Amino acid sequence: YGDLGRHGNPILKTPNLDKLHDESVRFLDFHVSPTCAPTRSALLSGRHDFKNGVTHTILERERMSLQTTTIAQVLKSAGYTTGIFGKWHLGDESAYRPSQRGFDETFIHGCGGIGQTYPGTCGDAPGNSYFNPVILHNEKFEATRGYCTDVFFSQAMTWIKAVKGSRPFFAYITPNAPHAPLDVPEEYEKIYASKLPQDRAGKNTGKFFGMIHNIDENVGRLMALLKEQGLDRDTLVIFMNDNGGTEGVRVWNAGMRGMKNTPYIGGTRAMSFWRWPGKFSPAPVGAMTVHIDVFPTLAEIAGAKLTPSVKTQVEGRSLLPLLRKPAAIWPDRIFVRHIGRWPKGTDPNEYKYLQVGVRSSRWHLVNDSKENVKRWALYDLANDPGETTDVAAGHPDIVRKLDAEYDKWWAEVLPLAVENEQGTAPRLAP
Repeated sequence: YGDLGRHGNPILKTPNLDKLHDESVRFLDFHVSPTCAPTRSALLSGRHDFKNGVTHTILERERMSLQTTTIAQVLKSAGYTTGIFGKWHLGDESAYRPSQRGFDETFIHGCGGIGQTYPGTCGDAPGNSYFNPVILHNEKFEATRGYCTDVFFSQAMTWIKAVKGSRPFFAYITPNAPHAPLDVPEEYEKIYASKLPQDRAGKNTGKFFGMIHNIDENVGRLMALLKEQGLDRDTLVIFMNDNGGTEGVRVWNAGMRGMKNTPYIGGTRAMSFWRWPGKFSPAPVGAMTVHIDVFPTLAEIAGAKLTPSVKTQVEGRSLLPLLRKPAAIWPDRIFVRHIGRWPKGTDPNEYKYLQVGVRSSRWHLVNDSKENVKRWALYDLANDPGETTDVAAGHPDIVRKLDAEYDKWWAEVLPLAVENEQGTAPRLAP
């Protein structure tokens, strides 16, 4: 959330994203999961990541349940053609790939990052690089030229031009960057080199900001294409990130505590910009919203009819009332995040309290224990958005209420969360 000029970052320059921010309905209290694969599964399914069996980013626990219906499948049922360009990270085996999950056009790397391979089935093309990456394009490996982010945006733009006018389209553009390894073209790294300390941490932050600078330029290219193709006013553009900050938090974290892989607000608060000229008027929205809300919103906008089983799957709320009227009544809700990542082959109940957050619009109950010790802290976000003061002792009733909500949630998700826990896998991805 802090990796944006408009959000107060004193070093990073993001003119195109700033413009998108200004032209959008932007959700100020929008939350995702603490890490990437869980967020992606929740985004595509409209339900909590654990209910998709996604409790990690590796070890088969990144594989989205084959019983899950994706928003791409739903949009196809409403006449859309669908494409993904970049990072999938919900299973590399053939049955789990996006080509089997509702996407007509697929242009992806493997694993959670280009060049990554972990024990089990999670792996990218051997020896792959951010520069000239080998991409799985419609189930065939293809050599490309250029920097990965440029390649993904260019392919998405080529596809948009090809399908324009024939059918409505859903383009899911998911760059691998900004992410370690921090490989970025030298010209982008140089932009920030003089503005940061040149120790290892400062250099890494400069590379990270260079990656975002490059994304910003590509967003500008995409927006220019939509205007050039006459699609500008008829296309809903959504921009978001998939977890809390990493390398950038040492410079600016918008006053938040925590970062990626923590249960604090800084671990889950994300950008959420929705631009649709003529349909939505740019404005800030203060209501607490979450990633599972994207699925029902897109389904409603597309006029897709959900089957009874999909209606049961979807836990999120349509954001349309807030998109149309930012001050619309929005009932309070409970949002739970759990860091997951317990050791494979163990009983998840032994890690029930492993870094947990239970959130209402005002209150945030947090357990940052790494030893599964039940040790709640309570933060009053209305008066302490930086989560600096534990007020649990003064509000035992709120602690009891949110603790009970957590017990209820854990009992509900656990049967589905363990889907990928059992079985054997190859030592390395094939």
